Amino acid sequence: MNEDTHERRIVDQFTRWAERFAQLPIHAEAGAMARTIHACALRPGVEALDVACGPGILACAIAHQALHVTGVDITPAMITQAQARQRAEGLTNLAWRIGDAVALPFEDDVFDLVTTRYSLHHMKDPVSVLGEMKRVCRPAGRIVVIDATPSPATRVAYDEMERLRDPSHTCALDLEQIREIGRDFGLKEVVIDGYRLEAQLDALADASNLPALTAMFDSDIDAGRDRIGIGAWRSSTGIRFYFPISIVAWEI
Repeated sequence: MNEDTHERRIVDQFTRWAERFAQLPIHAEAGAMARTIHACALRPGVEALDVACGPGILACAIAHQALHVTGVDITPAMITQAQARQRAEGLTNLAWRIGDAVALPFEDDVFDLVTTRYSLHHMKDPVSVLGEMKRVCRPAGRIVVIDATPSPATRVAYDEMERLRDPSHTCALDLEQIREIGRDFGLKEVVIDGYRLEAQLDALADASNLPALTAMFDSDIDAGRDRIGIGAWRSSTGIRFYFPISIVAWEI
């Protein structure tokens, strides 16, 4: 698959899901957001960039404490959702750009904080994404990545599940792989944190994919071996599971 095809797949997926994605409670879960904001180490006067900002949930949360926040995303429908969130929260210190994470439309050294959340697993070249984040971050600035990080033993099954659920998924990196990219760029690691994000399967899948996903989850639950690495279980409301999320923060 070439890059243009993958970009179209991302835009198609998140155009269809934009409104629903923006309203999913797990994306604004309070405990997860608090851990993320802590890793950002916000201080007065910070100018921040949120890469692959989606519906603006993290960008708006940062904007409550930062001087200014820019959100960039490749999907115009997501930017529309982000603008709506900004209006709803009464924030005036945000700007939005349509752009690609592997070619950020900004000069070098212009932001104090550069973040991306739940996005690397959509990228064909996550190394280039982090390289772009470093490029636009000022000396002594901070870079924060938040993403799903299955264990090395479960990555293959996890990626199989995610590609079935979301065709724009490429592959999830494990925590050590993300840390290694930071080391290769000469970044100083300052925060390693993580959490489990509880979700319900039928809230995160298209109806066309749900039967195959349900069968996959049922097999994992019945076998009792957690092959996918998400601790799935059956509840009174449907199949539930945990996304294994890591937070890594570096300083330039």
